[in-house]
Amino acid sequence: MTPERGTRSGATVGTAFVAGLALTGMLLTGCTSEPDPTPPQPSPDTGVPAGGLRLVAFDSCASALAGLRAAARAYVGPYGLPGGSMEPAFQATDGGAERAAGADAGTARDNAAAPGAGSGHSGTNTHEAGVDEPDLVKTDGRRIVTVDQGTLRVIDPASRRLTGTLKLDSGPDFGWAETNLLLHGDRALVLTREHGVVDPGRSRRARPGVPPADDQQQAIVGPRLILVDLAGAPKIVGDYRMDGGLVDARQVGPTVRVVVRSWPRLDFPLNKAAGPVDEKKNLAANRKIVDQAPIDAWLPRYQTSTGGQTSTGRVGCDRLSRPAVYSGTSLVTLLSFDLGAASLGDGDPVTVAADGETVYSNGSRLYLASDQRWRVLPALTSGDRAPEPKDEQTDIYQFDISGPDRPRYVTAATVPGWLVNQYALSEWDGHLRVATTSGRTWGRNPKSSSAVYVLRADGRTLTETGRVTGLGKGERIYSVRFAEGTGYVVTFRQTDPLYTVDLRDHRKPTVTGELKITGYSSYLHPIGDGRLIGVGQEANRQGRTEGSQVSLFDVSDLTRPTRIAQHHVRYGHSEAEFDPHAFLYWPATRTLVVPLTTHDAAGIDGKGVPGGGALVLRVTDGGFTEAGLVEHAEARSTNQSGMIRRSLMVDGVLWTISDSAIKATDLGTLGTLGVIRI
Repeated sequence: MTPERGTRSGATVGTAFVAGLALTGMLLTGCTSEPDPTPPQPSPDTGVPAGGLRLVAFDSCASALAGLRAAARAYVGPYGLPGGSMEPAFQATDGGAERAAGADAGTARDNAAAPGAGSGHSGTNTHEAGVDEPDLVKTDGRRIVTVDQGTLRVIDPASRRLTGTLKLDSGPDFGWAETNLLLHGDRALVLTREHGVVDPGRSRRARPGVPPADDQQQAIVGPRLILVDLAGAPKIVGDYRMDGGLVDARQVGPTVRVVVRSWPRLDFPLNKAAGPVDEKKNLAANRKIVDQAPIDAWLPRYQTSTGGQTSTGRVGCDRLSRPAVYSGTSLVTLLSFDLGAASLGDGDPVTVAADGETVYSNGSRLYLASDQRWRVLPALTSGDRAPEPKDEQTDIYQFDISGPDRPRYVTAATVPGWLVNQYALSEWDGHLRVATTSGRTWGRNPKSSSAVYVLRADGRTLTETGRVTGLGKGERIYSVRFAEGTGYVVTFRQTDPLYTVDLRDHRKPTVTGELKITGYSSYLHPIGDGRLIGVGQEANRQGRTEGSQVSLFDVSDLTRPTRIAQHHVRYGHSEAEFDPHAFLYWPATRTLVVPLTTHDAAGIDGKGVPGGGALVLRVTDGGFTEAGLVEHAEARSTNQSGMIRRSLMVDGVLWTISDSAIKATDLGTLGTLGVIRI
């Protein structure tokens, strides 16, 4: 796929789609006593060659429009398109604890060498070493950069002083937007996902569904990327906006790949009289709106600003490709930016007609996965009805990102089931391993199980070489970790089987061991010497959770995994359970730091200290030694949250970050070295 650059400004596009229709779209059946007719299923696109998953560019804007209209028409309902413009979260499709994940690496992902307790620095805990991920704090050892509530801050760890601040925007809602950053040299790239309901602007329309002539001039509602120069006082040197929602980003060296998911900018009004919504009338009207929609309603717009100059554009039809079957409800765009360049540019977009929501990269390749849940919405709302196997699959697209240029599509594959998140994907020794759950995981007596598939990635195709199935029957995957030739898979419903999987023979993956304990681990972290750390929730025999737990597993014998230590905090919760960025393991001193909050009157430390802090544990071969608790009690008088979000190491000093303070702590004594209130 080698499309040319996107079309520049001047095209008319539809107005922004109303947010928040995702759940409504999922529940559209059964809203009235007279059910909605089942929409037709889209036929495979005959322009895509048979014999495996392919991505094919459209011949023209006319063929693209015809294909997108037909695909979207099959899925539009009386309340609009399923999915709406609800923005996906970083790294995953499921929110909150549903995104609980393992990680994938052969070693602890500290992104920096740790030669001794007094030197070196930790980075964000990432999926793959050398492939950075957006987070709310970054350090290169000589500076710490944070972004929170619309403000970027720079800290000098040597003097423990705040050396620079930058208000990123003065808008009333910007401070509440979810914001993360990436760092390279003297440049920081801030990635912001703005929240809120989009005003469809009905008052400007001649009639519903028809885009107004001035739509190109209306604000782009979607992610915003801000390039900041840190060489002196921090200052903004570039700004990029695009329609849609931020999925995720990956960075290798100065090159950043950003994935954005966008939706058709169409307005589906509710034809409602005094009584209930007339679903049949609405469905007919909505199908007509799709049939009349222009291509500009789908193609995402972008705006880039540098040095006071602003230019606008739109992804061109020549940049758009499609698989054989697609929903027409969303497009996924891959953008590329060089943090060493003077400006962000237009992102050199590559767009796929897909519903991709999971991103994984090992540095040379980027995988975009779409788990096809848009095809099984009726099953999700029908009690104990199971989805059809043909509709329950994950499509995986592989892109070559080995150079700094535009990603090059290579090949694709499909596997049964759904991913828990990006950590269910891992490439090692020329093979991609994929862990999925299939079958009904909801309702009474769930009929589900999980599997690990092995696909040979030879640079031309993704071909299955082996699989192991039947893991966790009646359960779903809560976390996955692949460490070279070994896989660890945790499934859960009432008890927690931790499976060990031997993946050294790519043709014959084998489950070698199983450990059943109460509760579950939602994040797994190998630390070497046959030890594995798990962070999750303790639970009783009925599966009811009872607070955070940190477990130490002995996996030196894969046939007999055992738990040799557990640290349980009653009624506790840790952000590390669903966001691995919150986890810190510093191998130089074998120190584990996780943020915790609890509602137990005894507090995290058992001394009656309410609220939360960062729990510090020393890890030994035989278990844990509790070193203590780092708190941000200094900030409580400001009526701000003292909940610690992140921790990192710089030259033997433990830094913890909350919404109200940045604190330096002596790692040995846990004595306070300095506090910067924010």
